[in-house]
Formats: sequence, C-alpha cells, structure tokens
Amino acid sequence: MKKKSITAAEFDEKFEGNENLNEFLDLENGTRPGQKPRRVSVDFPGWMVQELDKVARNLGITRQSVIKVFISDKLKKTV
Repeated sequence: MKKKSITAAEFDEKFEGNENLNEFLDLENGTRPGQKPRRVSVDFPGWMVQELDKVARNLGITRQSVIKVFISDKLKKTV
C-alpha cells in the first residue's frame, strides 16, 4: 500500500495540531539516522569484566547492555 504524500510544511502543521500522521508514515521501513550499529572490539582486564558481569546480573541485562549504558551516560556528561 502506497502512503500519501504531503509537504514538510503540511506535516509540521498536522503535527502541531496533534493530528494522526500514521497515513503519511512508512512505519515498516523507517530508520533513525546515526543509529546503525557498528561493531568495535575492546579489550578489558579480567577484574573489569567480572565487575561488569556483577552489575549485569544485578540489573538482569547483558554485559553488552551495561557497557552501552555506562558509555552513553559518560558521553552525555562530557558533551
């Protein structure tokens, strides 16, 4: 099914008017710029991995998620 098209100005006006915009959005194929994952490799000392694992267990999330949250928090504070 092809979505309807409107101008950016019309979209903004509808958005500001709290209108439903779903008929104008492609929710199946939408992307967020700058959010594509990129793989990096980082070596941590053993004690640090153990501490990360403890935090992950306590929070019920993965080690990778803990690392992402910690780095994200630090970056937000320094930018």
